[in-house]
Amino acid sequence: MIDMKRALPRRTFLKGAGAAIGLPLLDAMVPAFAAEAPKAKRLGFVYLPNGVAKNFTGIDYWTPKNVGKLSELSTILAPLAPYRDRLTVISGLAARVAEANAEDGATGDHTKATAAWLTGVRCRRTEGADIEAGISADQIAASVLGLETALPSLELSIDLSVLAGMCDSAYSCVYLNTLSWSTPTTPLPSENNPRVVFERLFGNGGTNEQRAAQARQDRSILDFVGADFARLTRDLGPADRVQVDEYLSAVREVERRIETVERLGADAGLPALERPSGIPEVFGDRVKLMYELQWLAFQADVTRVVTFMLGRELNFRTYPEIGLTQGHHTMSHHMERPDMIERYAKLNTYQTDLFASFLNKLASTPEGNGTLLDQSLFLYGAALSNPNLHAHFDLPVALIGGPAGSGGRHTLVPSNTPMSNLLVTLLDRVDVPVERIGDSTGRVELDPSGSV
Repeated sequence: MIDMKRALPRRTFLKGAGAAIGLPLLDAMVPAFAAEAPKAKRLGFVYLPNGVAKNFTGIDYWTPKNVGKLSELSTILAPLAPYRDRLTVISGLAARVAEANAEDGATGDHTKATAAWLTGVRCRRTEGADIEAGISADQIAASVLGLETALPSLELSIDLSVLAGMCDSAYSCVYLNTLSWSTPTTPLPSENNPRVVFERLFGNGGTNEQRAAQARQDRSILDFVGADFARLTRDLGPADRVQVDEYLSAVREVERRIETVERLGADAGLPALERPSGIPEVFGDRVKLMYELQWLAFQADVTRVVTFMLGRELNFRTYPEIGLTQGHHTMSHHMERPDMIERYAKLNTYQTDLFASFLNKLASTPEGNGTLLDQSLFLYGAALSNPNLHAHFDLPVALIGGPAGSGGRHTLVPSNTPMSNLLVTLLDRVDVPVERIGDSTGRVELDPSGSV
């Protein structure tokens, strides 16, 4: 009789004093002679602040020229060329709930755009604690996809979430600091410190003081699980041993990079607020490290839902590493000048290039009969289109991921189709049942057959 039981459960951890590390999907976790490995679907949301390089008089570095088959990518999306057949660009979506009305006039556009991106809801105008928006799509997904993972979801950012009070025309700063809302009145804070994220993924509890003390030790987190690792490897086949070795080497490399950054931060003698330990100074290095943590989290199946803000609306970060020394928000107000729009496109393309590197890691990481990218789907885009006008229509959004051949199209939806229609469609694709999000009126048809 054939034994179809797994030799190892999917939720296997290496454990030691004060540490626990999840493992990637191994052959030993798959039933013998099974047709295919179990699929763990993952969902990511990558947010571009302050819109993208486009206006409405013909200069558009985001939108592909042709509707239908993606024969040519735009300048900003060009770094995604290796994954063209997994990419679907959607044009025509809007977040009209974030536009001016009689109550607040033409104010708070950045705040309302951020709050509505994953909720489809107009946030309450307040500077106090009585904030309100709506349940976000990532948290709807986490309520299903997160049932079997250590963390239901992971909320990441690049900017510090230290702003408080009023940030944008009598709107609370809370709205700018996160995309995620577990209830209409409960925003989930985002984390920008790689060290904190790493310990949240792979630590095993304890107080903040205990975790900080452990972080200061010279030993790697892997040293704490060495005995368990030795026991496990005795029962693994050669291919699984290689995969576990590669995965744990990646964990140690992330540790090394974080520790290097922390040492530099301490030696520089700068104020903690300007250069917190564990946070690289260069934007690109910071983003790459955060993407690497997401890759580790997906590989170990610690979480299956991630939101990642590449910046906060109204931020004034500069990007000297690519020759851009003007503040981000200032650059976004391009005054409809072609030279300034072109300059802003350079930043947007840089953001996409960093995202493409992350996709490369997912695509090169085996899982079952495919790769991590085969089992992952990302919403990539912004909550404003032409930032010079704070435009809440024709939003720049794209879906990417899944198996090869699942995309390769530029879809034009009817003008002013609610952005939240796409969120409902996105959740359909990862088998999360939902009929409505915010102002949604239906679903978005993504291919000629009408299927989603």
